[in-house]
Amino acid sequence: MNGPAEVAEVLASAVVVAIPMKDRFRGITVREAVLLRGPAGWGEFAPFRDYGDADCLPWLRSAIAAATTQWPDPVRDRVEVNTTVPVVIPDRAVALVRASGCRTAKVKVADPGSAAGADLERVAAVRDALGPGGRIRVDANAAWTVDEAALLVPALDRAAGGLEYVEQPCRTIEELAAVRRRLDVPVAADESIRRERDPLAVARAGAADIAVVKVAPLGGVTAALRIAEAAGLPTVVSSAVDTAVGLAAGLALAGALPDLPYACGLGTGSLLTGDVSSSAVHPDAGSLAVPRVAPDPDLREQWAADDEVRTWWLDRLRRVAALLLTG
Repeated sequence: MNGPAEVAEVLASAVVVAIPMKDRFRGITVREAVLLRGPAGWGEFAPFRDYGDADCLPWLRSAIAAATTQWPDPVRDRVEVNTTVPVVIPDRAVALVRASGCRTAKVKVADPGSAAGADLERVAAVRDALGPGGRIRVDANAAWTVDEAALLVPALDRAAGGLEYVEQPCRTIEELAAVRRRLDVPVAADESIRRERDPLAVARAGAADIAVVKVAPLGGVTAALRIAEAAGLPTVVSSAVDTAVGLAAGLALAGALPDLPYACGLGTGSLLTGDVSSSAVHPDAGSLAVPRVAPDPDLREQWAADDEVRTWWLDRLRRVAALLLTG
């Protein structure tokens, strides 16, 4: 763990940014983040606003680690990524997929207030946009019961002409295991890894075929790499709608994994109207380069948050830092 003096120096560098999103995603229209600088470069602290302070601790550990320590050596130079399709109308879904250049799409489904029929139409539209050779995965963000998942996933599988996998169909590990027994479609775990006290419990329970791993909520690149290797499941590295700084950490993890059989969810820079760096990561022919260091956020002034947002985030940062230093 970093010492109090080093942590205080990193925290003093805090810059708060707010970047509008192209489409509403995860209930937000603006992505807010705190950028922190240290001797190794930049880190990002951006837990969503509905998280409690204790839930934010690994996000701060991750940001401080990125700012103060070197990333593991990569074993690959580029990482294939998926495009992410929010809960949008079919025409918008088609436009997003075609503009991405990606061969894999992750389609959000089961959004509150959205009908199952709309999800089927969105998935079918994505299949038309990708063509028969593209891969489709869906993400329910733990919205279904076991019975709902058993009913809806086969319908989505048919609409997709074959799903690569379904991500986090239900909330609990026990429910995931039950769904996995009832489905032919592979099951991926996300929240059941990053929001559980024991991130390896889902693997031990045989509740998932695939592990979705995110750097920030698991405490940083090195910590996430240890968890991914210990889980022993095929790994998909995904972002938390990060800025270019956070995406670079995700790419560092994906670049260091011994095996990477699936496209990663790191193409989310396309969800933002801008970014904090002119070297922001945008897919080229469906893949991204693995960076050696986090990009310098040279556009941070353009996306500087207003005083109210800045005050809210700096207050939160101080509270979480106090927990970190006294825990």
